[in-house]
Amino acid sequence: MRTLLGLFALLICAPALAHGPTPIKVDESIVIAADPQAIWAVAGKFDGLANWHPYVQSVKAQGGDAAGAEREVTFKKGGILKEGLDEYDPAAFKMSWRMSDPNLDAMPVSSYTVTFTVEPAAAGGSLVKWYGRLYRGDTSNEPPENLNDDAAREAMTSYLHDGLQGLKKKVEGK
Repeated sequence: MRTLLGLFALLICAPALAHGPTPIKVDESIVIAADPQAIWAVAGKFDGLANWHPYVQSVKAQGGDAAGAEREVTFKKGGILKEGLDEYDPAAFKMSWRMSDPNLDAMPVSSYTVTFTVEPAAAGGSLVKWYGRLYRGDTSNEPPENLNDDAAREAMTSYLHDGLQGLKKKVEGK
């Protein structure tokens, strides 16, 4: 009976021990003293990220702003991320894209999708939201510290937050 209970306990716990990574959510937003059209004019091009994001050295894109477009984002610190555009809606000031190929040296995540939106803010100006869903760089059960959930969350949070700060500085001219 004891052996049977031990086996039962092991079977109950086994799925928990085999559990892989769960999606990580990162949401950043900022109020910018400009109307949505002015912000979209700066940030609303899939190939324009290098014009306002402080981490980005250059962008090589093909396909324009249509769903299915692709780009390579080269970082100032080194590394390239390949991304694909999933949704582009300039009337709603919204676009969404995803990582096509992971590059753990550029960003310690194995995959992500992000959405960028601009809307009028209640107190004037615009509310810019940039949010993402991602998985850590190492999806095994015991990832190294540099590829775990915390490393992925921290890297993406910094990327989105500092990008929005760069956009604010570019649009407001400060």
